[in-house]
Amino acid sequence: MSSTKTEAVFVIRGGTPLRGCVRAGGAKNASYKLMIAALLGSDESRLLNLPNISDVTMVSEVMQSLGAEVVSAGEQTLFIRPQGLNSAQIATEYGEASRASTLFLGPLLAKFGRAELPLPGGDKIGKRPLERHLDGLQAMGVTLTQENGILLAQTQGLKGTTYRFNKNTHTGTETLILAAVLAQGKTVLENAAEEPEVDDLITFLNAMGARIRRRAFRVIEIEGVTHLTGAIHKIMPDRNEVVSYACGAIASKGDIVVENARAEDLTAFLTKLQEAGAGFEVGQYGIRFFYQGALRATDVETQIHPGFMTDWQPLWATLVCQAEGDSIIHETVMQNRFQYVETLVKMGAKILPLQPRVPNPDEFYNFEWADSQPNDIHAIKISGPTLFLGGEFAVHDLRAGATTLLAAISGTGTTTLHQIEQIERGYQNLETKLRSLGANIERKIISVID
Repeated sequence: MSSTKTEAVFVIRGGTPLRGCVRAGGAKNASYKLMIAALLGSDESRLLNLPNISDVTMVSEVMQSLGAEVVSAGEQTLFIRPQGLNSAQIATEYGEASRASTLFLGPLLAKFGRAELPLPGGDKIGKRPLERHLDGLQAMGVTLTQENGILLAQTQGLKGTTYRFNKNTHTGTETLILAAVLAQGKTVLENAAEEPEVDDLITFLNAMGARIRRRAFRVIEIEGVTHLTGAIHKIMPDRNEVVSYACGAIASKGDIVVENARAEDLTAFLTKLQEAGAGFEVGQYGIRFFYQGALRATDVETQIHPGFMTDWQPLWATLVCQAEGDSIIHETVMQNRFQYVETLVKMGAKILPLQPRVPNPDEFYNFEWADSQPNDIHAIKISGPTLFLGGEFAVHDLRAGATTLLAAISGTGTTTLHQIEQIERGYQNLETKLRSLGANIERKIISVID
């Protein structure tokens, strides 16, 4: 028997260039991880510039379910008090919604010597091998078992080790850092992630009393300490949000300033903008992004930091859909991150899948080549320019949703986006900010038949 329920959707009417000024919020990919890191302390921590997004809300709920106190105390600020932490078991429903669950392993093992948590979910953009996280924990003296989707971890005491990641991993690096700060002895992580969000975590932990340093390129050294205190820390700006606004402004032939944008976090992106003939100016205020004439077709190959981020390539696709000629996007970090292509094609884009020939794919790609499926797409060719047409679409993951939204703004007609909660996992007040830049976008509550 069918029933009726309500759903929030975005309705976008295209054709208006983005113009004005917008402020980048706190980084999604740093925010909730620093919240979890605060559990390692013995005193209160205060985190500033936290984005008001669903991932932060969910992690706050998990922390409170474990006995910690999380208090909103001013604009985009949380006070985290770990003193009441009394449980090492995370409820099953939290694993299905996010990849955050494994990050709790370090704090829970340090405080209780055990942890029980659901295996993580999150965006459906290819497999994210957990062995990159778990093998390192085992080297630190952790015993791991899996049972019915639940990960059980136990240790008689975390011990320092030297561990080399077979494939570079952002979350895996953070997981082992969180485990190593209170471990006995020294831990050296080789082939570790270089992302600025990892450095933001390191800065916060060091302010709490940890002893972490980058010893060389992709090498992190952690001297275990006996305890950590609390600290006050301001979350870095979200570079993925900056790139989203930049691509939207240039694709719509607009002109915007993104306050707080940091050029040092965006080097690979700014290089490609220059190659494509897009305009940008770096100032004390942030970065101005603007359309300054016909865009040139530009190829991109995603890489781990400091290369062109995998999170940027769906957004970049919207921009080069407006470029003259053929642009190739080659995804080398994620196994399958072209789910947005079908929607852009329905909107009028000319996109063809490619299968690049590489000499040693297992070494070349940062995902596990052995896990590739015959229908996985590793590269696409975009032929532009494109006149995007509106339509009705469902959002399947965070960046693909933002990509469709930007295409709708830069195109013509009316677009309705369903399942917008996927977008709101990573963007705070997105429709409000875009509306302030001139976009014709509104949130509507509609009735749907279940």
